[in-house]
Amino acid sequence: MTYYDFKVRVRYGETDRMGVSYYANYLVWFESARTEYFRALGFVYSEFEQQGILLPVAEAHCRYFAPSTYDDLLTVRTSVAQMRQSSIRFEYQVFKEKNEKPIVTGYTVHVFSNSNLKPIRIPEPLRSKVELASLDL
Repeated sequence: MTYYDFKVRVRYGETDRMGVSYYANYLVWFESARTEYFRALGFVYSEFEQQGILLPVAEAHCRYFAPSTYDDLLTVRTSVAQMRQSSIRFEYQVFKEKNEKPIVTGYTVHVFSNSNLKPIRIPEPLRSKVELASLDL
């Protein structure tokens, strides 16, 4: 699994006055896709938190190429682009149904932290699974 595809349908309340998906919703959809990426690898984010492991966002970026609107079915393609000692960078591409070109691209960087928000090493079981998934070409 070099990437994970998460499907989301744009709800009416997620659009703005112009009928276009509100720009900040893409960050919410990125979060949902990232959570499901972890789940696909066998990790549940809430279990990280129960162990005192947090993943605050250190950086977020979106680039918008085309709009989505009410009832569009979107695919948020999520992949891990980089892992360092205590951080991980996810990249995202958002596609409309049956479109080959992304309408939005972006990334988020997260720092593995303890409950005091001090950086910690990425847990080895997760690091191994992500590295293995990345070899799945």
